[in-house]
Amino acid sequence: MDNTIFLIFAMAGVTYIPRLIPFFLVNSNKLPKRMDAFLKCIPVAAIGALIIPGVFNAVPGEPLAVILGMGFALIIGIWRGGIIIPVLGSVLTTYLVLLAS
Repeated sequence: MDNTIFLIFAMAGVTYIPRLIPFFLVNSNKLPKRMDAFLKCIPVAAIGALIIPGVFNAVPGEPLAVILGMGFALIIGIWRGGIIIPVLGSVLTTYLVLLAS
């Protein structure tokens, strides 16, 4: 039991430290333009990593639902940014297309 608690705190520390380091390294100065551009690409990459691999197998036999769901996520992801609205919207779009067919 003591070993389990130690392992839990050790794993928490190992995952927390990499998240804490940027707060100490980045102060109130502005980030370089290239770093800012790189950080702005992360939501788009995350959407691709979440949606693209499973989207083609998610709805077998319904290519219209797949295309419209992906299209919604792509357009809203580029236009508005973020990750929550495009993902939830693409799920809703796909669901509505499946209900209509």
